[in-house]
Amino acid sequence: MTDPIARGIVVAVDGSASSTAAVEWAARDAELHHVPLKVVHVVAPLTFVAEGWSAFPSEVYSQAQEDEAARILEQAHKVAVEAAAPDRASQVTSEVLHEPIVPGLVDLSKTAGMVVVGCRGEGGVAGALLGSVSSGLVHHAHCPVAVIHDEDPAPQPSQAPIVVGVDGSPTSELATGIAFDEASRRGVELVALHAWTDMGPLEFPRTNWAPIEWRNYKEQEAEVLAERLSGYRERYPDVAVRKVVVSDRPAPRLLEQAEDAQLVVVGSHGRGGFTGMLLGSVARAVVHSSMVPVIVARTPEHR
Repeated sequence: MTDPIARGIVVAVDGSASSTAAVEWAARDAELHHVPLKVVHVVAPLTFVAEGWSAFPSEVYSQAQEDEAARILEQAHKVAVEAAAPDRASQVTSEVLHEPIVPGLVDLSKTAGMVVVGCRGEGGVAGALLGSVSSGLVHHAHCPVAVIHDEDPAPQPSQAPIVVGVDGSPTSELATGIAFDEASRRGVELVALHAWTDMGPLEFPRTNWAPIEWRNYKEQEAEVLAERLSGYRERYPDVAVRKVVVSDRPAPRLLEQAEDAQLVVVGSHGRGGFTGMLLGSVARAVVHSSMVPVIVARTPEHR
């Protein structure tokens, strides 16, 4: 099967701790996929709106901005090379772009296999769950977006599983393919979670109280999940799969599984999404709340 990330990985950097974590993760993932990695720092155009700033020597500020951009990019490039294998140095490139930050990165996503970004950048609001750049990308990118956190208090072991949400939607199909590929390359178990109803946990007053028809629904949904995974299991026979079928809202259950995982993969919007929706409630909840890396599967036709 063609690698979903075969076109290469772009990682956006701004000098923050979050972007450093993103560079390290992106370098390792690019190595796993044997694809090039581009490290990008975007310099937004100068804007002066306050009265009296028109006399400010903009060329001085511009030079300082360029010097800072060069410093950030050099440091990030070094981190990327150190995080990858020694023979991968030639596969790491770097570039400074001069344009509005989010539109510039969204434009890059048209030709990238995946864009990687830190959850919050330099100058982010204290306590914010997601920064403006990462939020803009998960809403508007033309390819999958990986959001990386830097404050995970307990890094997961290398053999921790990968979790994917499966609901049968087009972006869920893409997410499933990415998750299988990542699990295969990392040699880890894949946890495939399917929430067959959004009604919340169903509790009955005593064992076997539920009507037989209700139990049959769950059995049928388990079969549906198995069918949705069957093609991928044939393509990736080395991946051990643990199927989880629940009668609950998917986001809390995905976050529950993420506590012991190294990566979560979700579709940008699922079965309940309407045409034109940029980001579904499940993807939004997971990318905001998960402390492990999250890949949001996006495609141009589902922007």
